[in-house]
Amino acid sequence: MISVQEQDFNQQEEYDRLKCKTSVGAIVTFTGLVRDINNGQSVSDLSLEHYPGMTEKCLVDIVEKAKRRWNVIESTVIHRVGQLAISDQIVFVGIASQHRGDAFAACEFIMDYLKTQAPFWKKETMSDGQTQWVDAREVDQDALSKWVEK
Repeated sequence: MISVQEQDFNQQEEYDRLKCKTSVGAIVTFTGLVRDINNGQSVSDLSLEHYPGMTEKCLVDIVEKAKRRWNVIESTVIHRVGQLAISDQIVFVGIASQHRGDAFAACEFIMDYLKTQAPFWKKETMSDGQTQWVDAREVDQDALSKWVEK
């Protein structure tokens, strides 16, 4: 399942959906939250924008790449858009597999691609009221480089 949505998600419901087949031996999940600080500056909220249609297609492509590399039985990617407050959930990635190695690798792969390749635009409002667009960090680009096939 892939969803780009404004409403929050329930981690337990998503976990239960991933656990639906008896062949599942491992489930790995990741949930990203809105932080109150970025680059040493206090953040008061975050706004996320996307390009409908293009964003979902990109997410499908990322998940399909993961499925070609690892044994993925079920997967869920939920990414929120709109206005988010500090500590709100932004993203959920869940992978169900027969074995933990595949589940961990696929989950990390998807998150690394989401952080650098998915068409989301993030704008932070700082505690002083000023806003700034957030670029992909160098550390995120470095994380992605380990998955690029040579």
